[in-house]
Amino acid sequence: MRKDQKQANVWKGMLVGLVAGLAASWTMDRFQDVWIAVSPADDSKEKEGQAPASEDGEESQDDVTVKAASAISEGLLEHKLTRAEKKIAGPAVHYAVGATSGIVYGIASEFLPEVTMGFGLPYGIAIWVVVDEGTVPLLRLSKPPTAYPVSTHVYALASHLVFGATAEGVRRRLRG
Repeated sequence: MRKDQKQANVWKGMLVGLVAGLAASWTMDRFQDVWIAVSPADDSKEKEGQAPASEDGEESQDDVTVKAASAISEGLLEHKLTRAEKKIAGPAVHYAVGATSGIVYGIASEFLPEVTMGFGLPYGIAIWVVVDEGTVPLLRLSKPPTAYPVSTHVYALASHLVFGATAEGVRRRLRG
């Protein structure tokens, strides 16, 4: 090992990845808030995972994270989430997925420094492809990717690029 290389440590990678994943999830949320705020009104309702409002102002369908939380609650606990519980459970799923993704990234970066090339952008793309474009539709938590316009995919990809870059920025700051 060269002098300038750090010793790989799975526990440090896990902890740093957890923090990086949570920070990246929060930053991704803020990015999406801005994107939706500056998008034309009709375009912002078509984003994958976003629940469109019905005429009476109620959500006509839950977003992906709420659908996942509901499936977990009903499948494991035999409990149908209330509207108030959904407001907590949806973000909890989002941050749990982000934290888990961060942990995987943190551990991988300890043993394969090549993972960090591109300042986390390739990892953000990988998360987008595996989770948004693959796992979510396969679990029937969203429509198939072909059912969404290109603008929706651009929005989701940009969001995950923000996730990847933030995760890497935090990881570098904490671990070097």
